[in-house]
Amino acid sequence: MKRLAPLLATAGLLATALPALVASPASAAQTPEYLRQKPAWHRCSPDRPAEYECATLKVPLDYQRPEGRTLDVAISRMKSENPAKRRGVLLLNPGGPGTSGLSRPIRANADMPKDVRDRYDLVGFDPRGVGESSPISCGDLSAAETGEGGAYRPETFASDVAWARGIADKCREKSGDVIPYITTRNTARDMDVIRAALGERTVSYLGYSYGTYLGTVYAQMFPERTDRFVLDSGIDPQRVWRGMIQVQGTGAEPAFERWTRWAAERSDTYGLGATPEAVSATFWALVARADREPIDHYGQKMTGDDIRADPSLYFDPHAASVVIKGIKASGEKAPQPPVNPAPSGTAPGTSGKDAGKKGSVARSPLGGGRAAAPGVDAAGASEAPDATPASNATAAHWAVVCGDADNWPRDPDQYAREAAQDKIKHPLYGDFASNIKPCAFWQRPLEPATPMKTRFDVLTVQNEWDPMTPLSSGQGMHQALKGSRMVLASGGVGHGVYLSTPTACANTPVNAYLSTGRLPAKDVTCHNPPPAPDPEGAGAR
Repeated sequence: MKRLAPLLATAGLLATALPALVASPASAAQTPEYLRQKPAWHRCSPDRPAEYECATLKVPLDYQRPEGRTLDVAISRMKSENPAKRRGVLLLNPGGPGTSGLSRPIRANADMPKDVRDRYDLVGFDPRGVGESSPISCGDLSAAETGEGGAYRPETFASDVAWARGIADKCREKSGDVIPYITTRNTARDMDVIRAALGERTVSYLGYSYGTYLGTVYAQMFPERTDRFVLDSGIDPQRVWRGMIQVQGTGAEPAFERWTRWAAERSDTYGLGATPEAVSATFWALVARADREPIDHYGQKMTGDDIRADPSLYFDPHAASVVIKGIKASGEKAPQPPVNPAPSGTAPGTSGKDAGKKGSVARSPLGGGRAAAPGVDAAGASEAPDATPASNATAAHWAVVCGDADNWPRDPDQYAREAAQDKIKHPLYGDFASNIKPCAFWQRPLEPATPMKTRFDVLTVQNEWDPMTPLSSGQGMHQALKGSRMVLASGGVGHGVYLSTPTACANTPVNAYLSTGRLPAKDVTCHNPPPAPDPEGAGAR
């Protein structure tokens, strides 16, 4: 493993030791060129607001060799319209890894209340390797190769290994000279270049999902550069990154149990069972039935693995009930037209002929996903221009997930053993989560993961029923960050809390913090108003 370069060549230490605003020719001579550049702002696009400006910065590919090869980092901004109230800049990240964030200022500008909006220039950016920031590629990938992998079965594990090895080989062949440097730590260093280019001593930050980890790493590397930080839908830094995939297996179980209770209370509507135990039995009988003979569900052959393949469905009891009712009817050879199909996403098995194959549900457990809130993009969603390689999101995703921490097993047999165990312990999704991934064949990270040692004031925000970063993950982030406060939306459903709806209960404490800089005196639990009854009269979710 490479060690960091000597003190004055270390990007993080340089940025914290040298002022952003150069005070003398002597200090200017000591400041690296990449920290002295100024953005050349221009209108981003004729079809976007005139006040939405874009620019491109140059950053070192390798901060240990700052005079070497560079990458582009595309940035954007919408300035505060009230200079008298302006405090500074608010950097925005929507999640990922692998998601563009360049247009984030437009959305934040529309959603934020004026009292908050006046205080900041809103600044978006595409992380290195993504979108307009020197995008990387893994070449041509099939639909199966863009997913997270499939269920564990002993008879197909050899093909699972080939799938994982094949993706790693393709990424290495296409972008192997850049991929090792597409990491969260380097993206945090790029954020500090953005800070310096904007002439700011500190930055405020709003990050969702993966963006919470990025913001945390920045604050640990550049603690003197942090101002007001909001981390929404937290990544547990102790689980980076295999554990964050596996938490989908453990986190789905409480949601599944909650769904069985919900469906049982509405057995007259959905016919899945009058008790939670009966609903569960109906579900697992359906999985077993589909494993014996795939169910033809409106032209799609669905296996039991397809029914289990998207655990986020079961965080939305209404959607899960509608979907499972429909699949059950198809299995009974009495298909029914969809009734108010899953409002928060697509039913399992929508990949058609690819259903049951590795990656048949192309989704990332680390950001975006079902019912993504404003500011949080669905996995694989891209705001990047058409010139961006089709495999860019996949390439950037695995580059970060595999390159941030050296804790991925290298022995395929270990994945097989753990996936088999987790299929028993967490039957809904445990084997999907623990099955082999391309990281088993990735190169070793160039530097270790970031330790969580430095105390800093930060506001974390979490929905109780978040399918992508479950409650245990958000609590893990809160516990790891000394000095943090948490706003928990009790009963909150979905990924992304702040500004998810105009009435989201977390909006008030977050707005107050961004406006005043004062954290709540203690953790806050608020209660979201119940959703309107669904059209079938099945009651509130």
